[in-house]
Amino acid sequence: MTSPSMARVLMVWLGLLGLPVLGGNALADDGATANEPYPLEYWALREVVSNAAVSPDGKHIGMLKILSKDGDPVLHIYDTDNLDDPDPILVNSDPMEIQAIQWVSDREMVMLLRQKVRKKIEGQNQGVYEGRITRLNIDELEFDDFGVSNPNIESLLENDPDTIMVSTQPGVDEGLGFGEAFRPRAYYRLNLKKGTKQLAIRGRIDMAQFDFDADGDPYIGRGLDTQSQSYVWYYRPKGGKGWDELYRQPEESFEDFEILGKDEAVPGNLIVRAHNGHNFAGLWSFNTETKKFDELLYRRNDVDVLGVRYHSNAWARPGSITAVSYFKDKHRYEYFDEIEGATYKQLEELIPYAHYVRVTSRSRDGNTMMVVNSGPRDPGTYYMYRNGEFTMVGSQQPLLEPEKLASTRYVRYKARDGLTIGAHVTIPNGEGPFPLIVLPHGGPEVLETIVYDEWAQVLANYGYMVMQPQYRISRGYGLEHFKAGFKDGALGRAAQDDKDDGALYLVEKGLADPDRMAMFGWSYGGYAALVAASRTPQLYQCVIAGAAVADPVWFSNEFKNTFRIRAQTKVVLENRDSGIRPAEEVEKVNVPVMLVHGDVDQRVQYYNATRYADRLEEHGKTYKLVKLEGADHFYNTLYFEHQLKLYEEMLGWLASPNCFGGDGVQTAAIDD
Repeated sequence: MTSPSMARVLMVWLGLLGLPVLGGNALADDGATANEPYPLEYWALREVVSNAAVSPDGKHIGMLKILSKDGDPVLHIYDTDNLDDPDPILVNSDPMEIQAIQWVSDREMVMLLRQKVRKKIEGQNQGVYEGRITRLNIDELEFDDFGVSNPNIESLLENDPDTIMVSTQPGVDEGLGFGEAFRPRAYYRLNLKKGTKQLAIRGRIDMAQFDFDADGDPYIGRGLDTQSQSYVWYYRPKGGKGWDELYRQPEESFEDFEILGKDEAVPGNLIVRAHNGHNFAGLWSFNTETKKFDELLYRRNDVDVLGVRYHSNAWARPGSITAVSYFKDKHRYEYFDEIEGATYKQLEELIPYAHYVRVTSRSRDGNTMMVVNSGPRDPGTYYMYRNGEFTMVGSQQPLLEPEKLASTRYVRYKARDGLTIGAHVTIPNGEGPFPLIVLPHGGPEVLETIVYDEWAQVLANYGYMVMQPQYRISRGYGLEHFKAGFKDGALGRAAQDDKDDGALYLVEKGLADPDRMAMFGWSYGGYAALVAASRTPQLYQCVIAGAAVADPVWFSNEFKNTFRIRAQTKVVLENRDSGIRPAEEVEKVNVPVMLVHGDVDQRVQYYNATRYADRLEEHGKTYKLVKLEGADHFYNTLYFEHQLKLYEEMLGWLASPNCFGGDGVQTAAIDD
């Protein structure tokens, strides 16, 4: 139940937004059916509450709140024994925007901030925002800026409470293309008391990145041997001075090798996620002396091991591994630690619509913890467990009611060449067959873990079924599934078949209406939508291509001009180049196309949309270009006005004669 203070905050926030203040069942009380969609303004909101965390002594919680539709996050700090306090500590970082907070001591936290510093991008992956890190003492309420740009927090150094370790990437020209884990980073010790920074170690190509223990000593290093084009991992025991080569892997192998921590059961061994010659990645104990895999701890025969879950009390048990995780229909865990397993089981029994439950922070004594749940029927709700009492703290989207959201189901089907494809299907409330939106993920070489997907929920709320297929080249489904995406230009051919075959599977099951199907995607998903627009036979009535790669060759050339080309990078780029080039296929386009693109997109630059639109115009095709002014490629750069415009244009397009709204097709092009 929402506390009185949270209820007051919600009332104020709704007033600022200019929306009606509704009770939990107000829409239903007005006679609205369960399928009546929410106003788009509800969906366009950024996270109202986020980053809730408890201090190490358990006495305070900090959280970010956005109190108006156009507002930026403001830090709110409450006494854990007085969440009803109408006057919490408030901290605003204007003109910078608070992105994340993390407690580092009982009275101090660090904040990751960003600011828009330019109006135009400076090239590939050089956007308009820059990030900083600052220290905040909740007694002094003053910022200490450490002068570190675009930082990552690497370690809280639990054994050195006055210091944390952060890293930054020195410059894009020093990058190596694909493979974020092997791009050189510089590491700094930040002294929280003095407000100073000291360079600890600077990565280079052959020793690019490091992992640190609780004392701040680096014990794992990794880099690229440019002579042999091999990834190399290094190990240094406690007190050691030199580095020993631990493991070497040819870059073109595409196998995973990821060190996740120390094996507490076998001193000197490491816990590693790796394929080790197998189709599915498993969890292994790796011997640092023999430099070999000692023991297979866990592996499945259907999906890869995703990773591990660390102990919920990071202060008392830093880096302690308690469970192995995998993702299929949802995040699932097999626990090595019985107490942690029982703790999570109890939390899942307490939380309504429990789906993906995480302890985000916990006090040293273990008596206070912050827990968040998210899933198809919960956009994200924070709870505090303190001294035996369980209290709801806040919701990321408090205007959305669980019963009005849509359920998601995991299905598996056969592609036309026999490959098994998994897919997540979001099903609207009501009876089918439904109009279908195929929503392929971006990447494309990623593992998509669907928890709460706002775009799918928006579409389902307006009556559309949404399929998110894990087409070949998607990570997480074994090496064979992944590598199948690199054969014969599969990205625009066989991988495209996977998406179409998923749509046909839902038609066969009587769930999707074959006369009302469309494809919508972002980034690579936008590319897939453009490929779909020129296919024959045609399954779809229209497509929506967001931040789309209009020509893989253009995209590859940007990377070739920016980064050194490695063996694996070359394979990835050649694979993209050998696929369908939508910009060269415009003459074949046979359905209306809507293009949506941010004009400061650093990953897939805006010219992809304008050049493609020009070619559509030349060939007399029906299209609409929607520019999101000031939006970058990534979701966290889409503000209220961007989301609202996206949803208005997308739903308007789907309901228009250009798609599902009539038998005729409008022929006039519209250019915004």
